[in-house]
Amino acid sequence: MIIDDEYPARVLLNDYASKLPLLQVVASCKTALEAMAVLREQTVDLIFLDIQMPELTGLEFLQSLTHPPLVIFTTAYADYALKGYELNVVDYLLKPFSFERFVQAVNKAAERFQLTQSTPSATPSTIIQPEQKSFIVVKADHKLHRIAYEDILFIEGLREYVAFHTVSGKVITLESLKKLEEMLPAETFIRVHKSYIVNKKKVKSLYGNQLDIAGHWIPIGKLYRDEVVKHLFS
Repeated sequence: MIIDDEYPARVLLNDYASKLPLLQVVASCKTALEAMAVLREQTVDLIFLDIQMPELTGLEFLQSLTHPPLVIFTTAYADYALKGYELNVVDYLLKPFSFERFVQAVNKAAERFQLTQSTPSATPSTIIQPEQKSFIVVKADHKLHRIAYEDILFIEGLREYVAFHTVSGKVITLESLKKLEEMLPAETFIRVHKSYIVNKKKVKSLYGNQLDIAGHWIPIGKLYRDEVVKHLFS
């Protein structure tokens, strides 16, 4: 289902969706209230949802649903990206977006849809060139920063804040190491101390209870040492 108060946006999304056999548009609504009526009548697996709309915003609409379908935000405003992730949306398409970017979002939705099925019947061919996420979005200095995993050296916990130490500098944001440890891919990152998560690919050497990462000496916590040695030096 498409929900957008702008007619050109609905036309574009319909056009993009028509090019993918995986998708079938069951409704194209100009308000969230229209969409609510549709949901009462039929099952919807995925919603392309605008945020800034009259009467009821996309955020208010999504928060009103007890069991929401998968959602991809489509909006001209970047300010809502973090809120989108808090609401567990599949992706965040910032207008204007290309067909290629649209396909990437659909790929993510298809993957998540398969995971939600108790008896998955979809085959790998259902997904169009699946793409692994390679970055994290964080808010700092009143801006949204897109930080590539490959650019992260290590992440340092600073009480209620964390510092992303990257090849090009440092970004400090309000976040917890515990949450990041759950979010970041385990094949790339490992917790080595109560205050540090490191990029496995950036570790150069081990000296005593310290790791050398681009000239930074990162301490290894006593409780983490065995796992660190096992995953990085075995």
